[in-house]
Amino acid sequence: MSKKKNVKQTDKNLEGIEQVLTRSEQFIEDNQKILTYVLSGLIIILLVVIGGNRYYLKPLNEEAAADMFYAERFFEVDSFNLALNGLGTYPGFLDVMDDYGFTKSAKIAMYYAGVCYHNMGDYETALDYLGKFKTNDLLVGAAKYSTMGDACVELGELEKAVSLYKKGIEKYQNNFSSPILLKKLGIVYEELGDLDQALDSYQTIESLYSETPEGREIKKYIGRVESKMSL
Repeated sequence: MSKKKNVKQTDKNLEGIEQVLTRSEQFIEDNQKILTYVLSGLIIILLVVIGGNRYYLKPLNEEAAADMFYAERFFEVDSFNLALNGLGTYPGFLDVMDDYGFTKSAKIAMYYAGVCYHNMGDYETALDYLGKFKTNDLLVGAAKYSTMGDACVELGELEKAVSLYKKGIEKYQNNFSSPILLKKLGIVYEELGDLDQALDSYQTIESLYSETPEGREIKKYIGRVESKMSL
């Protein structure tokens, strides 16, 4: 009796599968033209993307990188105005951003421009450019938030500086930048009078980054805060 039930149940399952397949086949048959157009369109889009990247964006990015060469050299010797605006036929970072907006070089030029403005004392503009810059690179990302925090310190916006330093630590943790950001964070907390948070920042350096330059000198910062706390 049980075997008969199982056979009947199997037959019903097979019938159900056959009905689904039949409906699918009928749908494909009824919409064959539309499906063909959709598939053809997807293939065309894919070919355009691949071709555009290979024959347009890649050469354009190479051209942008070449144009940015002298701007980077000016940046390296702290000639920030020349790095930004260029010299004669040599374009600056602002020119690269205008001429090659969709390229990787133009994006990194935005970061350079923000750092240039910061070093020239235009902190608001520096924050504007750096705020628009996006990256997955741990060192560059941390440097971005470090510079933004420094700009806010210069503007007297210490709470905002705290937020930016913490973002840099959380999003771009690495053994080089994180102790630097933690030290800056601790100093700002001291300025704000939040000695508990300052001590926590310094002690984090001591426990996690003791072998770094910041870690090797952090005891004096810890001692300074502990002295303030004991008053």
